[in-house]
Amino acid sequence: MEIAAGLPVLVTGARLDEAVRGAGLVFHLGGLTKALSSAGFYRANTQGTENLLRVLERHAPVRLIHVSSLAGVGPSADGAPLSEDAPPHPVTHYGRSKLAAEEAVRRSALASSAVIVRPPVVYGPRETDVYQVLRLVARGLLVRIGRDEEWFSFIHASDLVEGLLAAARSDQAPGRTWFLANEEPASWTGFAATAAAIMGRELRVFTAPAPLAWAVGLAGEVAGRIRRRPGIISREKIAEARCRWWVCDPSRARRELGFTPRQSLGDGLAETLNWYKRAGWLRFPTCGPLDSPPAPL
Repeated sequence: MEIAAGLPVLVTGARLDEAVRGAGLVFHLGGLTKALSSAGFYRANTQGTENLLRVLERHAPVRLIHVSSLAGVGPSADGAPLSEDAPPHPVTHYGRSKLAAEEAVRRSALASSAVIVRPPVVYGPRETDVYQVLRLVARGLLVRIGRDEEWFSFIHASDLVEGLLAAARSDQAPGRTWFLANEEPASWTGFAATAAAIMGRELRVFTAPAPLAWAVGLAGEVAGRIRRRPGIISREKIAEARCRWWVCDPSRARRELGFTPRQSLGDGLAETLNWYKRAGWLRFPTCGPLDSPPAPL
């Protein structure tokens, strides 16, 4: 049975009983990545999950596939990809709210049958956060904070869906936690350079000092409160961007689920940029067929 419940339903708990009635399998992807205040993250990501768990406990037996985030664990301190058993140390309220949601799942009556999946950076058609970076790249620009290169694990949205389905089908899944990501991380410079080449743009990289970045993040928060709509620029995002290694080890999912993402970074970006162009989100001259992108740096 397919069900759908939006974020307001999760936060209030209203009509959740109706939404899950008769379901044997529930995918929980509801969450908030931008908020006007720290309380907003906990209300949506933690309280929303707790509301869902209370309802699902009344409808047992039901299997929950809970989508968390690498942000709930935090960045690597030394560049070594994090395993699922690494001690969590989230650096933002978003990350702490996602970790609290994971802990709620593990405390619940569904803990023995639930699955927790932690994606890293997710990109693909219709995605709106990484899209903001690609908007700048379409203008030939990349802004970095400080001079050190930042590395991150990633997964294309279509591969994430396949990974979630693999977790739902697996007999080994109940009670397990997995990172779902491409094998090799990317640098933001390499990511932007690959996208720029696909779009036929020459990339210029600008380095912003940390104090300026913090000021821009604060200004973004003020602007969001004035508009009553959070933007992508905030001190939370600056705090995440200042961490050099958002990298995770996806080998457990490969061993236990037989899951390996199909989309290389070049192919995934080509498909994503092609969709943005067709949808009118981006305009750019291509430097050749979009289905033949250069290899990522």
